[in-house]
Amino acid sequence: MTAGGEPGSAGTVIFFPEGAFGPTNNCVGIADVMRGRGWRVVFVAEESFAGTFTEMGFEERLMRLGPPPEQEEDPGQFWKDYIRETAPVFRKPTIEQLEGFIAPTFAALLDGARYVDERLAEIIAEVRPDVIVEDNVVAFPALPASGVPWVRIVSCNPAEIKDPEVPPAFSGYPADDRSGWEAFRAEYARVIRPLYGPFNEFCRERGAPPLPPLELIHDSPDLNLWLYPEAVDYRRAEPLGGNWRNLESCVRTTDEPWQLPGDLDGGELADLPLVYLSLGSLGSGDVGLMRKLIAELADAPFRVIVSMGPQHAELELAANMAGAEFLPQVSILPEVDLIVTHGGNNTITEGLHFGKPMIVLPLFWDQYDNAQRIDETGFGRRLDTYAHDGPELVAAIDGLLADAALADRLGAVGAALRQARGTERAAELIALAGG
Repeated sequence: MTAGGEPGSAGTVIFFPEGAFGPTNNCVGIADVMRGRGWRVVFVAEESFAGTFTEMGFEERLMRLGPPPEQEEDPGQFWKDYIRETAPVFRKPTIEQLEGFIAPTFAALLDGARYVDERLAEIIAEVRPDVIVEDNVVAFPALPASGVPWVRIVSCNPAEIKDPEVPPAFSGYPADDRSGWEAFRAEYARVIRPLYGPFNEFCRERGAPPLPPLELIHDSPDLNLWLYPEAVDYRRAEPLGGNWRNLESCVRTTDEPWQLPGDLDGGELADLPLVYLSLGSLGSGDVGLMRKLIAELADAPFRVIVSMGPQHAELELAANMAGAEFLPQVSILPEVDLIVTHGGNNTITEGLHFGKPMIVLPLFWDQYDNAQRIDETGFGRRLDTYAHDGPELVAAIDGLLADAALADRLGAVGAALRQARGTERAAELIALAGG
């Protein structure tokens, strides 16, 4: 029995994902493997996620990133509201989004890190873990200050791990055209610098090491994991080595089974290609954009499965569609022919894991980088999220579905990723980090 483990336990691991479904789902997949290997698994989660992890059979410890609201929240409600309020910024060029969205988002995240740090220290002292696994984009000083081995997971696009040969993160700029890189990096430094100094001082006051220059998160001295298929990953001037490991993909097996609805599984629609449409839990809150996409695909020669998201009651699907507020994405993707996505890192890696071509309509954060990478490596198409029209979207889908060479490439990539055992490899590496 180890520090915080139960008798016969392999050890105790804390998982601390960001309060959004992408990082959470990624951690759940790894946690499920570790639980199967005898580990005691404890999730640290925002109060709005209360019950989410106990329903899966894990322990929970709850915390807040800010003062409690006046009424009960849905899981991740803060970020759903934030994205909806800032959505007009997504129509601007990415360099303008740095000041209008990226910096305010980081500011909100840093405020949350300050607010919760004492509570995190209490949880770590109470649980007494052998190892802590976090999937966040800003530092939480309580982790490195605890003296417990900790693992950083980068489940965003790996451009966030800076390198002079990699396009600037959040830009969506091409890898083979550097004309805008310097200006973008200069603007990023300008908007981040006022946040960096005070937060770096906070980290030091709380017993954590100083942050690297203009970075808002530490690398772990124990283990750092990123997950991005090699087929789309970047060439680097300084290849990631040492305690960095690439899982390539990390696809959970915890989603419930799914069956194609009967009205799309037979009759005159049965032979049409099957398309999956998802803008993620946050992007699908843009009702106007969701209605636009539904209308563009309503008369197209496809069957469409729609992940409708939190505003599902405001959406009406066409006769060639079926959907729900939440869908078991990992159970659906093997059955579809193509994915229309916002470009979240989970969906991108899962799409390649199952060998599916993608249309990417980026909205914010690393989605622009993922969209550009899928387009420039030839595994799909990047379209202008708001300015494209229906015929352009349908033609892009038709073109990808008709590309036999692409189907062969995707088949080979998907087979290799499925054999890579990402969640199992992650569990093995985390166990080693925990000693």
